[in-house]
Amino acid sequence: MYQILKKQTLNVNTKLMVIHAPHVARKAEPGQFIILRVSAEGERIPLTIADFDRENGTITIIFQEVGATTQALGALNEGDCLHDFVGPLGKESEFDGFKKVAVVGGGLGCAIAYPQAKKLHEMGVEVDLIAGFRSKNIIILEDEMKNACTNLHIVTDDGSNGRKALVTQVLKELIDAGNQYDAVIAIGPMIMMKFVCETTRPYGIKTIVSMNTIMVDGTGMCGGCRLTVGGETKFACVDGPDFDGHLVDFDSAMRRGAMYKAQEKAAVARREEHCNLYKMEVK
Repeated sequence: MYQILKKQTLNVNTKLMVIHAPHVARKAEPGQFIILRVSAEGERIPLTIADFDRENGTITIIFQEVGATTQALGALNEGDCLHDFVGPLGKESEFDGFKKVAVVGGGLGCAIAYPQAKKLHEMGVEVDLIAGFRSKNIIILEDEMKNACTNLHIVTDDGSNGRKALVTQVLKELIDAGNQYDAVIAIGPMIMMKFVCETTRPYGIKTIVSMNTIMVDGTGMCGGCRLTVGGETKFACVDGPDFDGHLVDFDSAMRRGAMYKAQEKAAVARREEHCNLYKMEVK
């Protein structure tokens, strides 16, 4: 039912897929996510909607093959179908009243920053898009980001694409140069979002972060994506995923995010062992 219409490799372990899901595409908005299952026996994983096409009834997802399920997803090809594809889930991003915004993306987070910038740009908002990657060879969506903003700043950790810098350095320079942002939107690794918030805090600039943390059911029932925001417990799947970054307890969120590393590693090992058995020649 949820057929893969397009599959594209963006870099060594990042893939883009366009899925036929007209009911989801009809209601999708930037900031929302879907939950999918590759097979009936598979786990449910959340992926942020990278793009949507209402006319053609499609949803675009971008993912890294970092765990057993994303590896299984990446092994599928055009014409294959997903077992489940539920959404759109979460609250859409709110952009009312914005005239000038800085959107900051880190690594795979740029796949989520892109639709935010695109929506704002289509609304006539002036958008400075800052994208950070470890190195040139893993840069994704450069042309798409260029068309979705007023000014694009791409930096890398190693300087292999020109400027060597952190996204926070670029953001601070732009603010100090006199750019008066109505908001800063940060999407990427939690440590990056934390320091973007610390960069904007002294200036009092509204900072929105996308807390795409561990989710299971997507309805707030399991509690897997709970966060502390302003001293209160929130759930990323139903209360977010967008939150006021200056109120988020990033340290506790990062500790919780690291809790399942051992289980994730074991799941990958089991899948690799299973796949290697099929590769063995039968004698």
